Amino acid sequence: MSDPTRDSLTRDDVAHLASLARIDLSEAELDHLAGELAVILESVATVSSAPIEDVEPMSHPMPLVNVTRPDEVRPSLSPDQALAMAPDAEEQRFSVPRILAED
Repeated sequence: MSDPTRDSLTRDDVAHLASLARIDLSEAELDHLAGELAVILESVATVSSAPIEDVEPMSHPMPLVNVTRPDEVRPSLSPDQALAMAPDAEEQRFSVPRILAED
């Protein structure tokens, strides 16, 4: 296979990649994808050439701040109080009709 960063992808290159990926492509799809993959590879080469020496690696473009509150025990309903008005309860849980069949 030719070097995609120097030459454009050939139809044979696309066919070879498709066979490696075990993808069955029609003749028209091979012709169409050759052009599309060449554009993708050119875009990757452009991004790869960006000056990033002084850029710190990050997982997000904006700083993330954790907005959770401390986990503090507070007064709340007991299980019996929470289930008091439930139409049906089982083992201290709400009991609801099954909507999905088991396979």
